[in-house]
Amino acid sequence: MHPGWIGGIIGGVIGVLGGAVGTYYSVKNTKGPKERAFMVKCAIYGWMGIVVFLVLLIVLPNPYRWLLWAPYGILLSLAIRKGNAVQQRIRKEESASDSMR
Repeated sequence: MHPGWIGGIIGGVIGVLGGAVGTYYSVKNTKGPKERAFMVKCAIYGWMGIVVFLVLLIVLPNPYRWLLWAPYGILLSLAIRKGNAVQQRIRKEESASDSMR
C-alpha cells in the first residue's frame, strides 16, 4: 500500500476518534437535562453536516469542491457562535431554576 494512503487512513481515523471524544465530553460536561438535550442535538447536526460536507468534497468535480470551503467555514463559525450562546442561555436558565428550589 502506498505511504500516502496509509497516512490518509491513519489521519482520518485519528480525526474521527478525536471528534468522537470531543462529542462525548461536550455532552458529558453539561450541567442539566435541557443543556444535555441541546448538546446531543448539536452533536447530531454537527456530525451530519460534516458527513454531507465530506461527501460533497468527494463527489463534486473541481473547482466546485474547493468552493465548498468558504460556506463551510462561514457556516461552521456561525453555528459555533450561535450554539455557544444558546448553551450559555440554557445554562443560566437551569441554574436560576435550581436556585429557586
